[in-house]
Amino acid sequence: MIHIGDSTSDGLTSPEYLPIASERIDAQYALVGVKVEHFEISGARSIVETYEGLPNAQTVAQAWKQDGYHGCWVLALGTNDTANVYVGSNVGRLARIQRMMSTIGKQPVMWVNVKTLLSSGPYSEQNMDLWNNALLQACHEYPNMRVFDWASVVEDAWYIDDGIHYNTPGYAARSHLIAQALAHAFPAHGSHPACLVR
Repeated sequence: MIHIGDSTSDGLTSPEYLPIASERIDAQYALVGVKVEHFEISGARSIVETYEGLPNAQTVAQAWKQDGYHGCWVLALGTNDTANVYVGSNVGRLARIQRMMSTIGKQPVMWVNVKTLLSSGPYSEQNMDLWNNALLQACHEYPNMRVFDWASVVEDAWYIDDGIHYNTPGYAARSHLIAQALAHAFPAHGSHPACLVR
């Protein structure tokens, strides 16, 4: 399994945020049966734009595909993408999702949808809703795609003051719930019948 994420995934693997190793996402993925895990987490990551010379999410996915990777993908992306669209990117939300899906091909993909507590600006909750709607729209095009509805379970108390990132209880819950959602989305036999995994 490959987990590609932005800064909202940073705390999932961080001993600073999650000093109890069993709460980190590698341990949580292992609990649901993931045998081999790869993490591609980078702050400010988006699908199209690059930040400080680091590869964007599509480039990361292309490199793994070229190396012959075959398995599950978890994409915890979109927070920066929808903000970049808001400030004027000429690559829309749906096109960004399609770029990732066409790069990955027919392998199982679970996206983690997004939420913030901000009422205005590029990272507003309204922009996050637009991204989540684009995910659902794309889901109808790709039978191998599922969306974990993080936005419906995340609690306001799990955010730090910036309204975007999480505190320790938030990352502990995010770690556990993403792993559980992956097991529900793509169980050992078959897959979850609906696009949205709750």
